[in-house]
Amino acid sequence: MARAPAIFAAVILAVAHLASADYRSQPSVPSFPTSDWTDGSATFYGDPSGLGADFGGACGYCANDIVSMYSTYTAALSTPLFADGNGCGQCYELRCVKSPWCNPGSPSVIITGTNLCPPNWYLASDNGGWCNPPRQHFDMATPAFLKLAQRVAGIIPVQFRRVPCQRSGGVRFCVQGNSYWLLLYVMNVAGAGDVYDVAVKRYGADEGSYVPASHNWGITFQVFAPFGNDVGLVVKITTYSSPQQTIVVEDAIPAGWSTGLCYQGSNNFY
Repeated sequence: MARAPAIFAAVILAVAHLASADYRSQPSVPSFPTSDWTDGSATFYGDPSGLGADFGGACGYCANDIVSMYSTYTAALSTPLFADGNGCGQCYELRCVKSPWCNPGSPSVIITGTNLCPPNWYLASDNGGWCNPPRQHFDMATPAFLKLAQRVAGIIPVQFRRVPCQRSGGVRFCVQGNSYWLLLYVMNVAGAGDVYDVAVKRYGADEGSYVPASHNWGITFQVFAPFGNDVGLVVKITTYSSPQQTIVVEDAIPAGWSTGLCYQGSNNFY
């Protein structure tokens, strides 16, 4: 009889644990691998603050997105890295090398690709046309560049590598469109950071109800279907980089959703 209170307490704790479990949570996915170091180059551009819409135009990030999710650690990517918009959201670690203007100790910085650095065919790739293919070049927000080297350098040789994106919270969707055309801005993606494939279905519908989305531009994906907002939407996301990974975000876009608003789920590529 002396053990009864202890057994009762254990049962209460077990019930409380089950009650607090989130049955909508998805299984974790393997961490995106860090790549080997590769040679490249870097410059800086834009407002000295490193914030604003000019740091995310080609991918589709607005000024508020840059401030809230990526801060001053962003870069416009040359054409090979931008990859027709598939490089948007990818994360890189950069370090200055082989330059007298490198900061002491050659510290590294992690940035997110949020824009395109277009080629300048009027300039040679070794004399001003820094973003001309096949160069692998980063045109960085000024504060991020100054972590690597002194401003006077202008352009520096760097080594870079892909790293897993560390994000706070779940995948974020900003919704645009109308009753028959849905345009999703997919942001705050962890792991590979990029998105290749998106499919959408109404909450509660069977697996065969997913409607595939087409890549519009940058971080935007469009779906031509009359979903209605009486129930929430479930979004399946597959990354672009190898190894490709897929997650299902069930709780981001709730019933009563509206275009012009942004929603955030509870899971990500962790």
